[in-house]
Amino acid sequence: MNVPVYVAHMVMIEFYPEIWLTHIAAIAASGALFFLRGLGLFAGHRWPRRWPVRMTAYTIDTALLTTALMLTTVVQQYPFVHGWLTAKVVLLVIYIVLGYVAYWRAPVRSVRLACWIAALGVYGFIVSVALARHPLGFVASIVD
Repeated sequence: MNVPVYVAHMVMIEFYPEIWLTHIAAIAASGALFFLRGLGLFAGHRWPRRWPVRMTAYTIDTALLTTALMLTTVVQQYPFVHGWLTAKVVLLVIYIVLGYVAYWRAPVRSVRLACWIAALGVYGFIVSVALARHPLGFVASIVD
């Protein structure tokens, strides 16, 4: 059965509040788990690298990405078309790389710590871009 796009959009828009709330919850859970795993790693604990914790992070991030894609469809704003969403995608890639280096690849503790702190800063800036709906995030209110 082929459903016209506008009908599918109308059906999805009914679920906007639930999708948005799930997205916000996933953002908070992802950031909190990233922060706590980093604290655990720098305290010398092994639990942050254990399978259940990693799978929890993957699950949360999958929900986050899924709801992000659903929201772009519902509100019909897309990365590489709307500047603030493009900024979020670029910053997300930077956040992922910094997190990967902080958790797995940095040969020295000081580099791991610097990457972890930088990733937390990027995470915060992604949130500010989303709240401001501007590629400069909170900086836009200072510049304007």
